[in-house]
Amino acid sequence: MPSFSRLIDSAKARYWTQRGTWVYDNALLLLLKCLWSNVVPGLSPFLSCRSGQEPECTMASSNTVLMRLVASAYSIAQKAGMIVRRVIAEGDLGIVEKTCATDLQTKADRLAQMSICSSLARKFPKLTIIGEEDLPSEEVDQELIEDSQWEEILKQPCPSQYSAIKEEDLVVWVDPLDGTKEYTEGLLDNVTVLIGIAYEGKAIAGVINQPYYNYENNEKQQFREHRNEAKAGPDAVLGRTIWGVLGLGAFGFQLKEVPAGKHIITTTRSHSNKLVTDCVAAMNPDAVLRVGGAGNKIIQLIEGKASAYVFASPGCKKWDTCAPEVILHAVGGKLTDIHGNVLQYHKDVKHMNSAGVLATLRNYDYYASRVPESIKNALVP
Repeated sequence: MPSFSRLIDSAKARYWTQRGTWVYDNALLLLLKCLWSNVVPGLSPFLSCRSGQEPECTMASSNTVLMRLVASAYSIAQKAGMIVRRVIAEGDLGIVEKTCATDLQTKADRLAQMSICSSLARKFPKLTIIGEEDLPSEEVDQELIEDSQWEEILKQPCPSQYSAIKEEDLVVWVDPLDGTKEYTEGLLDNVTVLIGIAYEGKAIAGVINQPYYNYENNEKQQFREHRNEAKAGPDAVLGRTIWGVLGLGAFGFQLKEVPAGKHIITTTRSHSNKLVTDCVAAMNPDAVLRVGGAGNKIIQLIEGKASAYVFASPGCKKWDTCAPEVILHAVGGKLTDIHGNVLQYHKDVKHMNSAGVLATLRNYDYYASRVPESIKNALVP
């Protein structure tokens, strides 16, 4: 059995050698902090969670509502991702316009939401679940139900501040297919499935599934000609799932940052207007990425492809931002409206993020300071 001093050295070594990536051994660090931070002077600075905040002592997650819910949401999001791929493979997207030509709904949106909401409700009947799609009540095919949970999540400790949460205290925000317009146009790497979990109005846990992560390893032209053959390359797995809990961390990706001094803005591809373009220009960007999906834009931030997500317009809704916000915050980033207000996720809150979105992994104050007053005055929270 290793000596106490060797355990301490091991914890320090892991912290320093893995700093900047998503693979901190949080369980070991938190255990050592809880047991020995008062015994060994100077230990605490080496024991911190990847968000940069001091962690709470934690408890085993297998019996906590939150971690069981996150473990289920992980498997349910994977199921939804499979549904999204299956609809493409079958060839009939079943597209309908909701409010305008850029506000679309497909068969994949409908089936994925039925799968997510029904699977969650069966396992957690006291949850409040709010989904993007306004669907009629109907019997859900058993084939759409996902009963499993991701066991690896249950091995993680639950932050103590969430250990006593009850089912009825939680609100789940569901976007079954974020980036629908891009989905209909074959821009599949823009698409995500989002399941966000809120407590007392704050986003605290989230799951993002990317059904077509790695699909670009194929020849794009072949994909466009034969969409039912969309697959990953020979050395890649098609699709991935990212998840996070505040106070624990975010998992399923490698954290990267844009090179120092670079200002790369990611913004909307299909919902732009003068406010959006003026606000982006005010950032004095080195480059602008116009892509679909709020989930996709936050992933660009945490993987070093963009510095800030700027969307100075109404249009984005709570189901678009809840899960991505958690992932970003868990690694030290920040997401607010254009005024700098924290978004609220109570069950009775209005769904529209009417004052837009501003999000960064680092240097939030730099970007917030460059938002013109005229734009703030035009966007009422």
